[in-house]
Amino acid sequence: MIFGIGTDIVQVSRIVALLERHGERFPQRILTGDEFKEFGISKQPVYFLAKHFAAKEAAAKALGIGFGSGLRPCHIGVGHTERGQPFLIWQGRAHELIQILGIGRALLSLADEKDYAVAFVTLLVAGGNVEPIPNPGKD
Repeated sequence: MIFGIGTDIVQVSRIVALLERHGERFPQRILTGDEFKEFGISKQPVYFLAKHFAAKEAAAKALGIGFGSGLRPCHIGVGHTERGQPFLIWQGRAHELIQILGIGRALLSLADEKDYAVAFVTLLVAGGNVEPIPNPGKD
């Protein structure tokens, strides 16, 4: 059963502007440690950031809360299988939320073309119907 769907599109020129304005602080703030290492050796660092940023935004939207309630972009990572298929890595608050919400699987699709990067995330419930909690960040 589908729990949530999220999509995000990022204008690559926006990432260029953020890098010019904030330098390394921007990727350090939004990337996981492993992603930051990959970013450092990427042949296309701007597209790397654009796709990863879009993936994090799409995942937060699919969770139904966006960023907030303690969830930050650096809590959601992007990895790739040996065949290149992207997948999400949940850390910190994101890992807590997927357990609370009963998320069993996340599907991620990434694409970029010239001026834009796009991500699409589908979250699937683990083994049955789980109702979203009304306010995941509040007790």
